[in-house]
This record gives sequence, structure tokens and C-alpha cells, in this order.
Amino acid sequence: MKQIEMVIKLSIITILFSSSLVFGQTQPSTPKESSGLTSDEAIAKMERFLEILDAKYMDDVDEGKLVEDAINAVLEKLDPHSVYFTEEELVEANQPLEGNFEGVGIQFNILKDTIIVVNTISGGPSEKVGVMSGDKIVIIDGENVASIGITTTGVTDRLRGKKGTEVNVAIVRKGIKKNLEFKITRDVIPLYSVDASYMSDPETGYIRVSKFAATTTEEFQAAIAELQKEGMKNLILDLRGNGGGYMNAAIDMADEFLDAGKLIVYQEGKAYPRQDAYSTSLGMIHEGKVIVLIDEGSASASEIVTGALQDWDRALVIGRRSFGKGLVQRPFNLPDGSAMRLTVSRYFTPSGRSIQKSYEEGVEKYHDDITNRYKDGELFADSMYHYPDSLKYYTKNSNRLVYGGGGIMPDIFIPLDTTWVSDYYSEVVGKGIVNQFALTYVNENRETLNKKYTGQTDFAKGFNVDGAIWKDFFAYAENDSIKYSEEQFKQCEEKLSVLLESSIARNLYGFEAFWYVYNIADEAYIKALEALHDNTFKKMKIAAQ
Repeated sequence: MKQIEMVIKLSIITILFSSSLVFGQTQPSTPKESSGLTSDEAIAKMERFLEILDAKYMDDVDEGKLVEDAINAVLEKLDPHSVYFTEEELVEANQPLEGNFEGVGIQFNILKDTIIVVNTISGGPSEKVGVMSGDKIVIIDGENVASIGITTTGVTDRLRGKKGTEVNVAIVRKGIKKNLEFKITRDVIPLYSVDASYMSDPETGYIRVSKFAATTTEEFQAAIAELQKEGMKNLILDLRGNGGGYMNAAIDMADEFLDAGKLIVYQEGKAYPRQDAYSTSLGMIHEGKVIVLIDEGSASASEIVTGALQDWDRALVIGRRSFGKGLVQRPFNLPDGSAMRLTVSRYFTPSGRSIQKSYEEGVEKYHDDITNRYKDGELFADSMYHYPDSLKYYTKNSNRLVYGGGGIMPDIFIPLDTTWVSDYYSEVVGKGIVNQFALTYVNENRETLNKKYTGQTDFAKGFNVDGAIWKDFFAYAENDSIKYSEEQFKQCEEKLSVLLESSIARNLYGFEAFWYVYNIADEAYIKALEALHDNTFKKMKIAAQ
């Protein structure tokens, strides 16, 4: 009966949470029909059900699995963002936001069944012992890992481990006949959320943030300080594809731009009275023009920052309507080490906007929303999305019209352009051919490229994908059963060239170089630079402070 007692305890916790939320939903909707049971009666009913199941069912039942299924089923009925994690899943889910992990400090790809080091993390254990970009890892702790069908998970399982433990690797390096052997002592490896930070022109800085993690505030402040040293007066903040993370990191980021005493965001729910977050006087960028880039992948914490800066007329927002996640989750641990992230409140922008999109038609349709935006044409023309009058709001300083109820709508819309996409492009990108070829090309030409180009700026100005490179690329793709088509290649040549150049730059200089090269031809980025230097800010009544 010990197992069944654990099941009952877990079930009681689940029912208590569900009874507190089902009748006070995280979004207004048609009232659900009540069962008529009190919480005590519901718990008693569940206990009796489990007793009968344990005593009378014809076969043995995995009670733990049964409870996990029950918890998941209950959470699915509440909202799309309340989720259950096993103990193992919880560790894996938290790791990207905690800012570090323990391992050897490399970025790698698996190319033709071989582990290739793309980059070593600066100051990490692998760099310290002399591992280099382009090295091929063939043996890990005496085990052959070449040409055995190893997966990404297989590599991380072997290389990650507790700080202070050791792992021995044998490496093949171009130009050296004998395997090189390294003993690497694992250490704490930082996970960065600022992917790129550089000067776009003499007065304009660019920062791309991929997530809102434990170290984001520190990273962002360091990036701002460095760019200001280089003469930055204006900033392009790129939050495209940023799915969110920690709310506090979003509040800290918005605080960098706003004068003291301005509401950044507020949240409230049935069990949590309204909580307001205000800006302080400590921000580093109270003056100058600011542009925020967003798209349909910008969610949650990204929308907090964007909504606050838009509502206070502090930033010009460029891109496409953001995802629309305005629900706040908090973790609740369960007795066996598992946990729930439970939606406990909604958050609102300073003007009072709830930007959570509807989920009344179910979780599946909710998660299909981006696909439906594509099918409905919204990603190609902002006129395809219509807000009801009930969702009209006005900004705090200039009284500009903004909307709630389904994400942040940009001030300047950038349509998704797919006219150049061909089957050939989809295949070489989808099968990873671009990344694999770029890695192979750099490994074979690294010394020549490093001599010719002094860094990412020099590379962006001087490097072009020429006929010889395309010839090698076509052959490389055909070797993976992707047939060359002149017509389809010409359709996508310009975009494919940009992607290939950016991927080569990343393998040469690191992740920031990818965005440095890629942005040069990016429509939203180009529009942002134009808007900073024409009368857009004045015309749209956006404050430069």
C-alpha cells in the first residue's frame, strides 16, 4: 500500500491545484460546468477510486505512470503553459536558463559520423589544454567514437560531467599524422544569452539576445558598456526568435531604458494580488534612439520588454506580431522530485494590455497558431490581422494607438518573404548541408582564410561565394542525394549565398560573426538603420529621451 499512498498524496496535490484554477481560469472564457463537489469531496472520491483500482483491477497497475498521466491530463485542461516535469526532465528544462553547465567547453557538430569541434568556449577547459576548432574527436575515455553512428546526446553524455572530473580524448588534427591526446578537467561552462554585440555604424549599436536567463542582465549590461565605449548613441535590440525565460531578467532589461518610477509590467492572479514592477534610476541607456526587432517567435519575457518600451514610446518596434504569451508560471515541487510549472497569473503592459492570445479552442490549435498565421496570410501582410475595438489601448506619452489580446503588434511591419524559397534551398538547409559544407570548407581552408581576413568585419567586406565554391557545394549536396537544379538554384541564390557566407563566418570567428554577416542583407535590420537616420521617430512620436 506504500505505492498507493504515494499516488493518493500526489493526486490530492493535483486536485487541490486543479480545483483552485478550473473555476478561476487564466483567461476569461465561457464558464465551465461545475461538478458540484467540494475539494474534500473530490479528494475522497479520488482516494476511493484508487483503492478500488488497486484492489480489484484484473492486472497490476503502474501507479506512478498513472498519476503522471493524470497530472498531465489535468494541466492540459487549464492552459497551454502549465506543464509537468519528471525529475530528469526538470533538470534538462532548467539548464538553458541557469546560465551554466559542467563539461569540457566545446561546440561541436557531427559531420559524416565524425565529431568535429566547431569552437572552444573562451577560457574553458578544452581551450586551456589546446583543443582547437576543426579538431576531430575520435576516442573518448578509450572508447572509439568515430564511424559508430554516435548522436549528439551520445557525445554530451560522454563529455559532460561533474566539475573536477577528468575525461581523456584523442583528436585527429589536419597536418598531424599521429592522434593528439588530451586530458581535460571538466569545469563550469557558461551559457550565454547575448549572441551578438557590435557597432552597426559609428553611432549605432546592435545587440541580439536569444533568451532571458540567469546571466542575461549581467551580459546585457556588459554589452551596453562596451558599445558605449565605442561611441554608441542609438541601439538596435534584436529579440526575434527569443522565446522568453526569467521575468526578472526582462524587467531588468526594460529598466536599462526607462527613467525612474515608470511601470514596466504588472501581474495578477486569483492567489496573487497585483504586483507592479517599476523602473529605477540605474539604467545605462536613458538617452538615444532605440529600436526593438520582434517576430512571431518573440514570446513572454521578450514581450514584457517590447510592450514596456512601446507603451512608454521609448522604442520603435519593427517586425511582425509577437507570439502572444502573457501567462506567468511558477514552479511547484512534488514529493518524488518531479515538479509542475503552474500558471498563476497574467501579466500586463503599462497601458493595461494583456497580450496573451486566445487558447479557448484547445491546446493543439493554440500551438498551431503560427502555422495558421502563415496560411491566413498574416505573416505576409499586417492588414490580414484585425483587432476588435475592445482591445484598443494608448501609449503613455504620445497617446499612440496600440492593441492587446494577441501579442505585440510592431510599429513598422516587415512581411515574411518566401518568394525566393525553392525545393533546392529547402533540401540543402533542411538536411544540414549548408552547415556541414561550411564546416568542411573552413576546416580545409582555415589557415588561408585567417591570413586573408583579419576578423569578421574584414571578412564581411571581402569574402564572396565564388564559382569555385559553388561548384564544390553542388558536388557536396549531390553526394547526399540532393540533385542540382539550375532554375531552383537561381531562385534562391542570393539568400543561399548570404546563409553560406554567414555560416562560414561563424565557423571562423564564432556565433556573433554569423549575425554580423547575415544582418547585412536582413530586411528588418536594414529598415531599422534607415529609421534611425530619417524622420521616422519624429513622425511616429517615439521618444529619444
